Amino acid sequence: MFTSADAQKRADEEGLDLVLLSPNANPPVCRIMDYSKYKYDQIKKQKEARKNAKTVSVKEVRLSPTIDTHDLETKARNAIKFINNKDKVKISIRFRGREMAHKDLGKDVLEKFFNLVKDVAQIASKPKMEGRSLVMFIEPKTE
Repeated sequence: MFTSADAQKRADEEGLDLVLLSPNANPPVCRIMDYSKYKYDQIKKQKEARKNAKTVSVKEVRLSPTIDTHDLETKARNAIKFINNKDKVKISIRFRGREMAHKDLGKDVLEKFFNLVKDVAQIASKPKMEGRSLVMFIEPKTE
């Protein structure tokens, strides 16, 4: 433990900087170091943390309530590709005009779709209406 004047004098003698690390501590904690190197290391750590941060993108698959079986299988294959790339998938069914009266058809289509992808995916959010669309999110299975 030094007084601030002694610490500053010692830092000047060594050609380094006196850096205040935690001003709220009692007494305040300082360290004698090369400040520019310290700053460089901090920036490098932040970049590394950002690089290692996991980014999950959301891909969308659009269906209609009257989709045919083969088309549904094709869309399911695309969704499986997205799931294998560790992406979340938003499945949306857009209702047009009088189709809004038959929302149960949309739920049936979502159920069939999920049965095609259930080996690699799990439901992230249950089907819900957003305006004129019925939306469900699926994500890769966690094992």
